[in-house]
Amino acid sequence: MNQVQADRVGKAATVSARISPIGGLDILSRTEVARLRGASDSGLHVLLRRCALAVLTSGSMIDDPRAILEQYPDFDIQVLQQDRGIKIELSHAPAQAFVDGQIIRGINELLVAVVRDIVYVSTQLEQSIADLDGSTALTQGVFEILRNARILRPNIDPNLVVCWGGHSISRDEYDYTKMVGYHLGLRGLDICTGCGPGAMKGPMKGAAIAHAKQRRRHNRYIGITEPGIIAAESPNPIVNQLVIMPDIEKRLEAFVRMGHGIIVFPGGVGTAEEILYLLGILLHPDNADTPFPLVLTGPRESAAYFEQIDQFLRLTLGDEVARHYRIIVDDPAAVARTMVKGIDKVRNNRLDTKDAFFFNWALQVPLTFQSPFRPTHEAMRALQIRRDRPQHELAADLRRAFSGIVAGNVKEEGVQAIEQFGPFNIDGDADIMQALDKLLQAFVGQHRMKLPGGAAYVPCYRVSRG
Repeated sequence: MNQVQADRVGKAATVSARISPIGGLDILSRTEVARLRGASDSGLHVLLRRCALAVLTSGSMIDDPRAILEQYPDFDIQVLQQDRGIKIELSHAPAQAFVDGQIIRGINELLVAVVRDIVYVSTQLEQSIADLDGSTALTQGVFEILRNARILRPNIDPNLVVCWGGHSISRDEYDYTKMVGYHLGLRGLDICTGCGPGAMKGPMKGAAIAHAKQRRRHNRYIGITEPGIIAAESPNPIVNQLVIMPDIEKRLEAFVRMGHGIIVFPGGVGTAEEILYLLGILLHPDNADTPFPLVLTGPRESAAYFEQIDQFLRLTLGDEVARHYRIIVDDPAAVARTMVKGIDKVRNNRLDTKDAFFFNWALQVPLTFQSPFRPTHEAMRALQIRRDRPQHELAADLRRAFSGIVAGNVKEEGVQAIEQFGPFNIDGDADIMQALDKLLQAFVGQHRMKLPGGAAYVPCYRVSRG
């Protein structure tokens, strides 16, 4: 039973409660609980509080992490060790997470995922990969986090479609993502997204309806995030399996290791980062024969958006990059059929290479795509965005440039850096810089940088014009 006390802090209704976790959280040791309690030198409690608040405000349409913290300034979470297990104590938690004094079950499960992943990464992961070096260790780390979260499912055919796209999209674009998800669901495909609103929510919602029509059970609506993102983009209510990776690089690797195909909807700089991440990997010579279906799609109104993306990719990485993706406009059924055919090729390739269906071990992810990039002003200035570099290396630094802009837009650390030192400076070959500036201006003009309703967007970057 939950022990609940309703209260009110300022204008936000809150609840204080002691709840029993559900959803598969292993028993924690006293040492693990101690690390989570109080403000420790490791900052674990600060991280736990921020991620837990995001889950408790699931469905929120705010993409400013500080705004949520300001709305619930007295919120706190403590993990209590008891002889028969643990309790989670919430103080001044958002009332929207409760119904008639009981925490909503789905939110309880997501809250458990937050505690589970933060504890595992901080206490066990480093020890388990200590004897491994470089790229192998990082991939092993991704695998072990996913395995500990019980996300990997053996003995089922490939059927997981990753959907990328923006959190700030138009209503027509959102409705289109639902239709694509619906057609994927009718064909028995599960959905994995970044877990937030917009293009991350729509495919799950459409697939849920289709799965219900097909009387399909045990459906997966997987959300993969990381602390800096979840604090700004609360999980949408359809997510039934949540994983919090330690950083954006491990989050992206989790997508491509788990997914059997990827669909990209309209989005902003975060979506561009994801596209460049995947294409940079597929352009690596070691992955030349690896099938990986990639479809870029949106409603008719978004055709110009994909033309801009296509032009930018061809200009920066060469026309041959286009062989790795297909653009389909305003045809959800065609997208689903294309994905089914592509996943069939993935299945046959995994059988031929004796690779696992649930984790793509054979895909070569270079260390440049795995190493965490901290977008400081110095690091952003040091990016080598030049045409004389190998395609996959250029893609890696372009990905970092977009990652830095994401941080400056919505991540607390990045927002603070911009406030203190001004915009990030991005430099490189003149024609690439001009194309980048044009693309970013289009994102701003189409309101793809931030959710509508707040203050006018102020760029966190400055692009050199050569």
